Amino acid sequence: MTTMKLHTTAEEKDAFEELRLKYSHPRGDDDSSSNVENSHDSSFLAPLREKYAHQPTFLQAVEEMSESLTPIFADKEKGEFYKRAFLVMTEPERIISFRVNWMDDQGNLRTNRGWRVEFSSVLGPFKGGLRFHPTVDEGILKSLGFEQIFKNALTGLQMGGGKGGSDFDPKGKSYAEVRRFCEAFMTELSRYIHPYTDVPAGDIGVGGRELGYLYGQYKKLTKRTDGVLTGKPLLLGGSEFRIEATGFGVVYISQIAAEKNGGTLQGARCAVSGSGNVAQYAAKKLIEIGAKVVTMSDSNGTLVFQDGMTMEDWNVIIDAKQIKRARLSSLAAGNQIKGEYHPNHSPWAINDLKAEYAFPCATQNEIDKQGATLLIQNGIKGIFEGANLPTTIEAQKLIRDSKLLYIPGKAANAGGVATSGFEMAQNAQRLNWEGHTVDEKLKTTMQSIYNQIDSVTDGGECTLEQGANRAGFLKVAEAMKSLGWIW
Repeated sequence: MTTMKLHTTAEEKDAFEELRLKYSHPRGDDDSSSNVENSHDSSFLAPLREKYAHQPTFLQAVEEMSESLTPIFADKEKGEFYKRAFLVMTEPERIISFRVNWMDDQGNLRTNRGWRVEFSSVLGPFKGGLRFHPTVDEGILKSLGFEQIFKNALTGLQMGGGKGGSDFDPKGKSYAEVRRFCEAFMTELSRYIHPYTDVPAGDIGVGGRELGYLYGQYKKLTKRTDGVLTGKPLLLGGSEFRIEATGFGVVYISQIAAEKNGGTLQGARCAVSGSGNVAQYAAKKLIEIGAKVVTMSDSNGTLVFQDGMTMEDWNVIIDAKQIKRARLSSLAAGNQIKGEYHPNHSPWAINDLKAEYAFPCATQNEIDKQGATLLIQNGIKGIFEGANLPTTIEAQKLIRDSKLLYIPGKAANAGGVATSGFEMAQNAQRLNWEGHTVDEKLKTTMQSIYNQIDSVTDGGECTLEQGANRAGFLKVAEAMKSLGWIW
């Protein structure tokens, strides 16, 4: 695995280009297909809805994807084939569930549930993060893993899709408790992962500290030193720019999109939600390119910077979140920062918030119909998703109807997993690339992703969101056909 790019023959490229061009035009030449974009028929998903009615977040991810693929499913020649392919894609190759027993600081036995959803290995090893959060369950992980398939496809790297995690809550736990849990979790997970089959990474609740503990236990159990995890600390074989990659990548692709559509991020008011890894580095890059970051948030409230956040403000937030693991409310209460604190509000619920571009980087479904309505009323120009599935279906419909510039997470936040792919390549070669090399590769990847989704939109015939979904789906479907996995 010394190279991570997917290589295709000239014939395969020509075939894919023909498909891309065909589905760039959602309207056919005859009257019967003129309204195909507005005649979404998802009745073929009825059995899936019934089967997984207890997993609404997973069904949301499926429905969002399905709606974007309407013209592909309506195709007279291959529509039924693509419906079959889509249904196959909605079923993970396997789901691993296990018990995690660990000891707290009082010596009590504690038990959590762990999962690894190995969704699709069509394009390469299962690839996707581990999430530690009390809301984690099988349905949440399936929704994230399903999205990951198409996100990874857009990067052009040899990576399939997967997701994993536990309902363990690191918040309020001591370092020793987090370490003991990570060791117990990896004791179970280590049986199922390998650099050539399944390569987890971090996600919410799983940062460099947790990945270090997980990798340490993996090494103890297997006596191996390899690239079985990405997002590792640099001293353990991690990659330069992996921490920054998702946040920086969101800004790189939003900068391209804004400029392609007659705008600019320089001097623009940008609202960022969240204060975790993605939000932190999206905010940093926005400040560096001259944008005005007007918000950051956590689950307790939002800091609003009317004149834009400074690098001094950013450094205070980084110290609070990465070192002290404190809430943003403590910064406002201690006058450590210039922002005005709004308790119990997300940025999307602040009535008088003025922003030109929104960067939801916190969690799924954070922008609902009411939040989208407020953003539109306040003059938002574009929304770029740093989080996975941060926008509800109802909010997405409003966004589409308003013709806003909108890039979904599977494209906008793909910089993180792309850089994980770079880390896999470095581990396989036993090399470390310089930071500027990784950053340039990240910029090139985000440009390539934008070019893919923009080419499918064909001058506005469909949105960038639909272009991302169609480009990713077609690539996976054609690969599955080539493998003989669908017919």
